[in-house]
Amino acid sequence: MSNQKIGNYRWGIVVLLFTATTINYLDRQIIGLLKPILEKEFNWSETDFARIVMAFTAAYAVGLLLFGWLIDKIGTKLGYSITIVFWSIAGMLHAVAKSALGFGVARVGLGLGEAGNYPAAVKAVAEWFPKKERALSTGIFNAGTNVGALVTPLVVGWYLHCFLFYFWQEVFWITGAFGFVWLIFWLIYYDIPAQQKRLSKEEYGYITSGQESEETGEKTNVSWLKLFTFPQTWAYITGKGLIDPIYWFFLFWLPSYFASTFNLDLKKPSLELMLIYTATTVGSISGGWFSSQLIKRGWVVVKARKAVLLTIAILELTVITIQFATNVWMAVGLISFAVALHQAWATNVFTLPSDLFPKQVVSSVVGIGGMAGAVGGILFPILIGSLLDSYKAVGNLAGGYNIIFTICGCTYLVAWLIIHLLTRKSGGVNPESLS
Repeated sequence: MSNQKIGNYRWGIVVLLFTATTINYLDRQIIGLLKPILEKEFNWSETDFARIVMAFTAAYAVGLLLFGWLIDKIGTKLGYSITIVFWSIAGMLHAVAKSALGFGVARVGLGLGEAGNYPAAVKAVAEWFPKKERALSTGIFNAGTNVGALVTPLVVGWYLHCFLFYFWQEVFWITGAFGFVWLIFWLIYYDIPAQQKRLSKEEYGYITSGQESEETGEKTNVSWLKLFTFPQTWAYITGKGLIDPIYWFFLFWLPSYFASTFNLDLKKPSLELMLIYTATTVGSISGGWFSSQLIKRGWVVVKARKAVLLTIAILELTVITIQFATNVWMAVGLISFAVALHQAWATNVFTLPSDLFPKQVVSSVVGIGGMAGAVGGILFPILIGSLLDSYKAVGNLAGGYNIIFTICGCTYLVAWLIIHLLTRKSGGVNPESLS
């Protein structure tokens, strides 16, 4: 059946998910771009900034559990609406912070709200796509993380360069309003397929073929504590818990790394950062496309995902060589490759819950795994802040970054091995086993 006969409304849903994810990462990364300015204004140390990051990630961990459970309970449409309103308001409140403590409180609100993005988006993909298209659609919406990271230095750099007095507060007010604009389109165009009148019968049949009934897929009363009894849950926890903190490091410390190591001026739009975040977009989509192609060629779903993850883990060892970069463009090339691989990994890991679990608990599983990633994001900045402050004290800040890059490069293979062992003999979870 051709796409013309089937219809393409489901890809419009992906556009909505992509846009929300872009806004999500734009809102969270602004503080990284403003870090040099805020450090001077509020006299922050590296440890102060690490604590602010930790406040966000701690709240993010709690929010993933809460919103993962809530979205499965009340449905994707309402759940996503609540989360984006919550984080947009919290993003705006950064503008009134007057101290490191104030920013920490604002980051707690932002972390709680932004945590709902991925549980809602992955659940929406499970509702709107057959398994053979889920990795590609996940890769597309997950590319919003990269576009958000790409747009942020452009927007913030342009604003700070044009306005001589550096009114950084307005950046938070303006970007916080984006979520409310998105909400209008979400409320108009989103419903589960069974309730979407704009959807053709042919596309509805294509989406739901081989899936469990939507009547049981939209909401659930299953306790998420039950999910911890499945090895599939722990495989997803591993894929997120060990690897998510690495991307958080790239997200929050990369601008500062280039500023300190290569004297990058963050008050201007940065071509270097824009190229890096463009590479992550390519990695996100191509990683999803690769495993989807393997499935279309007859590979077992989980085997295809793990084959791609193993390839990425081996290639990611190249991140260790960043410490040998002798100029800014060599560093840009190596880091671009590393973060592109990371996003290819993230795309395939994000697809695992919808591969392994009935869709009525997908949001809860995503929340649990995301919580593990956020906990790692709490612990890793402690190490980062301590290392960088120690090496800065002896005038060798680059040495601290070199140790961090080495840790990052080795972690992917460890994570893949654990995922493989946990899923080696287990298939998907049957709906009956949830009761």
